Formats: sequence, structure tokens, C-alpha cells
Amino acid sequence: MTKSWIAAICLAASLTACSGMSTRDRDTVIGAGIGAAAGAALTGGDALGTVGGAAVGGIIGNQVGK
Repeated sequence: MTKSWIAAICLAASLTACSGMSTRDRDTVIGAGIGAAAGAALTGGDALGTVGGAAVGGIIGNQVGK
């Protein structure tokens, strides 16, 4: 549970770094963050699931930002 809160706080803090990015870049980063959190939650914190979720989320975020 603590890891989830740390991840959520890090994600929220990192969103402030998106101010100079284009909308598409920002959507890619947000998608990767959400995908990583979902991948970790679905696989019980497995590293491969987290990385896979980040990759899939980044691709989806990139395509949404088109």
C-alpha cells in the first residue's frame, strides 16, 4: 500500500515538469505513468508487468495525443 502512495505522489510531482511539453508528449508521459501503475497493480509489483504497462500506456497516450 505504501508503494502505491509513493508512486502516486511521484506521478503528481512529475506532472509539473510537463509544462514545456507539447500535448502529445504530455499525453505520452501521463499514459506511461498510468500504465506503469496499472501494470504493477495487476501483476503484484512484478518489474516486467510494470515496464510492460508503462510501454503500453505510453503508446496509447501517444496515439490519443495525435
